[in-house]
Amino acid sequence: MKKRIIVAICGASGSIYGIRLLKALLKIPLNIYLVISASGYRVLEHEAGYNAGCNLASFISFLKKEGICFHKDAVLNVYEQEDFFTPPASGSFVHDGMVIAPCSMGTLGSIASGISDNLIKRAADVCLKEKRPLILLTRETPLSLIHIKNMYKAAESGAIIMPPCPGFYFKPGSVEELIDSVIARVLDHLNIKQTLVKEWGINDFV
Repeated sequence: MKKRIIVAICGASGSIYGIRLLKALLKIPLNIYLVISASGYRVLEHEAGYNAGCNLASFISFLKKEGICFHKDAVLNVYEQEDFFTPPASGSFVHDGMVIAPCSMGTLGSIASGISDNLIKRAADVCLKEKRPLILLTRETPLSLIHIKNMYKAAESGAIIMPPCPGFYFKPGSVEELIDSVIARVLDHLNIKQTLVKEWGINDFV
């Protein structure tokens, strides 16, 4: 069975991380379950020019304009944040991990406090209770003590806190390569083979 991955995009700056993650995931045969918050759509409009809301055909068209190629067996499902009658809202829906990219401090705080008032937060809460991978690309700087404590609480509950801090050791030549160095780490933690960044000290991809 194809792997199932939940992707969420929140209202923090850095929607490009969600877009580049989708680019990496959709070129392989996966089932992707995408949820974008209301603020996430506003940031996508401001940072990437997308303004059609929760419309699958429009979003697929937007992704293709962003240079994303779909594997013939890749499936993209898009849900509204208010829709709790969807697979990611239930613990009986078995999947291989969830990534929130980017993850706002508001969403982080809700997850750390067990508040599930939209589909993104509910799906994250399900990940924690079902012991499934939950990766949070937390986007804020500087961090207040409240932010740090919320990260601690989420990590203590099983989340993987992964602030998008790109590496420079591979000598990136573009912003996209910098972003992809973060996405490579996400894919590593989802146990998905990636060819974005080689392992340190390894000449070839294995």
